[in-house]
Amino acid sequence: MRVGGPGWVRTLGGTGLEVTAVCVGGGPLGSMPETFGYEVPRDEAVELIEAVLASPIRVIDTSNGYSNGESERRIGLAIARFGGLPPDLLVVTKVDGRDGDFSGARVRESVRESRERLGIDTLPLVHLHDPEFYDWAELTSRGGAVDTLVRLRDEGAITHIGVAGGDTRVLSRYLDLGVFEAVLVHNRLTIVDRSAEDLVERAASEGLGVINAAVYGGGILANPEGGSIQYGYREASPATLEAVQRMAELCARWGIDLATAALQFSLRDLRVHFTVAGISKRRRLGALLEAAGVELGQEFWDELETLVPTPESWLDSR
Repeated sequence: MRVGGPGWVRTLGGTGLEVTAVCVGGGPLGSMPETFGYEVPRDEAVELIEAVLASPIRVIDTSNGYSNGESERRIGLAIARFGGLPPDLLVVTKVDGRDGDFSGARVRESVRESRERLGIDTLPLVHLHDPEFYDWAELTSRGGAVDTLVRLRDEGAITHIGVAGGDTRVLSRYLDLGVFEAVLVHNRLTIVDRSAEDLVERAASEGLGVINAAVYGGGILANPEGGSIQYGYREASPATLEAVQRMAELCARWGIDLATAALQFSLRDLRVHFTVAGISKRRRLGALLEAAGVELGQEFWDELETLVPTPESWLDSR
C-alpha cells in the first residue's frame, strides 16, 4: 500500500468516520515501563505527537487509564503546541475503571477527564476498555458503564462508542448488546495468532468499525532478536516462539524485517479499518510510514501461512 494512495483512507464501518489505515498508539506515550520495559520522557512523547499531527497519519489511539492519564495529557499538550487539532485528525480514547470501580459514575468521570486532558469538547470515538476484567452484570446493569456510555453519546459528549479488549469471547458478548459501533481487539489478529478471526468476520459482516491493535504482540514481533519470551503480555508458547523465529528467517530472505510483515499482515486485511501501532520515539514515525508502504507478493504470504502455529497456541485457546 502506498501511503496516501488507494486504501490509505478508509471509512470506519457504519460510523462514517474517515480514518487512515495506520494509527499511532498512545500506550507507550505516557511512559509505562512496567508494560513496555522502558521510560518515555515527556518532551520526547510530545515531540512525537507533534510530528504525527503533521504526518499522513490521521488517527491517534489512547486511553484514560494509560499511565494514569499521562498519555492523554501529553497528547493534549502536543495538540495545544501544534496550534489545535487538525480538523481531519481523530483522537480515539477509552473509558477505564479506577481502583475496581467501573460504575456509570466512573464512566462519566472518565469521559470528563479525557475531554479536559485532550482539550477536545466532543470525543469522536470512545471505547469501553477491557471489560473482561470486570463483572458483566455490573457493567451491563441499568445505569451501569454501558448504559452511561450510550447516554453520553445521546448527550453529545461522544459521537460514537466502541468496545476494546483482548478476550474475543467477552468482546463478542458485548457486541450482542447491539449498542456498540466499533470493536478494537489486541494481540489476536497477528501473523502468529488468529484468535480474533471469527470476531472480526462477525463485526465486518454487521457493518461495525474494526480496529486491530498490538500487531507486534507486545514487542516480540517488532524485535524478534531482543530475547523476549512473551507474546501478548504473557509467556509465549513454544510453538509461538518457533513461529516467530521461522517467520523472521523468511522475512530476512525477502529483505524485510518481521515488524514490517506484522504491520502489513493487518494492513492488507480490508476488514480492518485501521491498525494501531504503538511507537514512542519520533525517529520511529518515519520507519512506520516506510513499513506501511512496503508491498509483498502473494508468494511471501503463502509461505508465511505455512508457518502459522496451530490454534492451540493462540491466546484465546490457551
